[in-house]
Amino acid sequence: MPDTKANLLIVDDARSVRTTLSLVLVRNGYATRTAEDGFSALAEIRREVPDFLISDLNMPGMSGFELLTVVRRQFPSIRSIAMSGAFFGDQIPAGVEADAFFQKGRGAGDLLKKISSLPLPAQCVEQSCAVPSPVWISRYQRNVNGEGYATIKCPACMGTFPKVLNGMTHPVSETHCLFCGSLVRYAIEFSDHEALLPFQHEHASSTNKHQPSRKLEL
Repeated sequence: MPDTKANLLIVDDARSVRTTLSLVLVRNGYATRTAEDGFSALAEIRREVPDFLISDLNMPGMSGFELLTVVRRQFPSIRSIAMSGAFFGDQIPAGVEADAFFQKGRGAGDLLKKISSLPLPAQCVEQSCAVPSPVWISRYQRNVNGEGYATIKCPACMGTFPKVLNGMTHPVSETHCLFCGSLVRYAIEFSDHEALLPFQHEHASSTNKHQPSRKLEL
């Protein structure tokens, strides 16, 4: 392992596991942070990208299976180690997006070997601040208050959440994911030439009723 201290993020829903691994890794020269589930882990990653991610697979909320998939797609430079007591051996379980696998119960020495066997991630050039493409919404509904809303899927954590659409005047808008807090741009797939949602049509019709009619003068 190079002299350069690596930053590790440990993700496990069991506090005892997080505490024990953190103490062992700190004693061996690593800087560690912890998170209790996948959503908390993504928030930590966005605050500061770690060199290594060590994640349990079975967790409530966002599981390690989902977290590792999102991290591989969104943060490909992070070296990831999946860990679980439900799988045995050194092979990465099928379908798990990780660089290595650590079987719980085999001791911290085995984990340290796996970390040292993985190269430190290269210093990545920061991505340009290009505006992300919007999530397109083609279906929307009404809630009990008669407000139009749509279910938005966050491209960062894959969580879905409702968003009220009343009062929208621009086809592309922004909101924050209720789960991971990341910024989500979304757009409505308008179905007519006027580019209005159903409730906007109703508003326009109601407005037109109060406007005096005009006669064509010849």
